[in-house]
Amino acid sequence: MEVKDSARLRFSLMTRDDAQLLYQLDNDPAVMRYINGGNVSTMEYITEVYIPRLESFTNKKQGWGLWKVTIKDTNDFIGWVLVRPMEFFSNAPEFDNLELGWRFMQKSWGKGYATEAALAVKDALIKQGAVKQFSAIALKENNDSFNIMTKLGMTYVKAGIHHDPLGDMEVLYYQLMLS
Repeated sequence: MEVKDSARLRFSLMTRDDAQLLYQLDNDPAVMRYINGGNVSTMEYITEVYIPRLESFTNKKQGWGLWKVTIKDTNDFIGWVLVRPMEFFSNAPEFDNLELGWRFMQKSWGKGYATEAALAVKDALIKQGAVKQFSAIALKENNDSFNIMTKLGMTYVKAGIHHDPLGDMEVLYYQLMLS
C-alpha cells in the first residue's frame, strides 16, 4: 500500500533504520506524557523492545506499521501514524478493525499536521477496501487526541482497559464504522 503525499506531508513506512528518529521523538517528556506519564525512551528500549514490536505488525501490502511523516518542503521528520489491527497483541486480533494512532514532535503541535497525516493514511486504507472500521484509544486526559479522532469521523464508544503485554491502561475508545 502507498499513502500519497498530502498538501504538506510525505509518508513512508518506518523500519529499524529509523531507530534514531524514533528515539528522538520519544526523548521528549511532553511527547510521552499521555503514553507513559512522561518517561522518555532509551535507545536500548527502542532497539530491544520498540523495533521488534514494530516489525511484528508491519505489513506493507496491508498498510500496517508506523507511517513516517515528513514535511514535504523541508524533509523534516515530525512524527508517525500507527496502523495495526485492534487488539493485535492479544489472542484475538481484529483484522477488519484497524487501530489508528499518532505521535508527533512538540515543534509540530498545533499546526494540523497530525490530523492531515491521519486523514491521508485513513483514506489510503479505505481505498484498499479490506477494513470495516477504524478505532483509536487515548488516556482520558488526552483532549488533543480526541479532537483528532473527531476530525477523522470517529465517535466515543466506551471507557475500558486496553490490554497490552507492556502494561494495561485505562483508556477511552473511539470508532468509525465504514459499512
